Amino acid sequence: MTVGEEPAAPAPAPRQRRDARRNRDRLVEAAHAVFTEQGLEAPLDVIARRAGVGNATLYRHFPTRAALVDAVFHDQLTGTMTAGERARTAPDAWTGLTDYLRTVFTTLAADRGTNDLMTTRLPDVEVLQTVHAHNRRTVELLLERARAEGAVRPDVTTEDLLFALAALGRAVPPLTTATTPDAWHRPLALFLDGLRATPATPPRPLPGSALTEAELGSVLGEMGPHRARPAEDARAKGGERSP
Repeated sequence: MTVGEEPAAPAPAPRQRRDARRNRDRLVEAAHAVFTEQGLEAPLDVIARRAGVGNATLYRHFPTRAALVDAVFHDQLTGTMTAGERARTAPDAWTGLTDYLRTVFTTLAADRGTNDLMTTRLPDVEVLQTVHAHNRRTVELLLERARAEGAVRPDVTTEDLLFALAALGRAVPPLTTATTPDAWHRPLALFLDGLRATPATPPRPLPGSALTEAELGSVLGEMGPHRARPAEDARAKGGERSP
């Protein structure tokens, strides 16, 4: 060390690095569980408590909600882009489009957090902006080819399709909660038939079972702004009133 040079800061002890890594992993795991249950607006202090750490530890690893969301969902989101690349090279545009949309809806059904990401906009999540742009381009390319092949209505635009898919996708978590995990296949099949330039005659049978009146009520209740959080559900079942 030369005269006047500041001494180098000591490197973190191996135990400190292990503890930090373990805390980060706990936070990501807890965040995934909470976002799955409650969506992306879930309170961050709930995540910290479930991970067994303090709020300061959470913010030290993830200064913003966007940073935490990116860490939790990065792999799932990039998997959607991989499916889009496969769909773009499908020899038949209609098959490529329908296979791609079924893959997307499988992702939407996985949990509420992923659904929130894919069907809305959340600023500052870098991977999410990339996924949305890739998804739009995939749909645009497949629609162009499908129109040229006479497979879809000539007046359907990319924005028409993306808007309808986002609206339908928002209903997937409450639909699968109220019925079965694959219940989304039926409304998606009905929607896809409406895109065709020449609907199948006779129409193909819709997959799955139709909703009962009670199931429809449950789905619409889960979609409402008054939807109870899990903690509120637990209090209600225990006979306690929410404050």
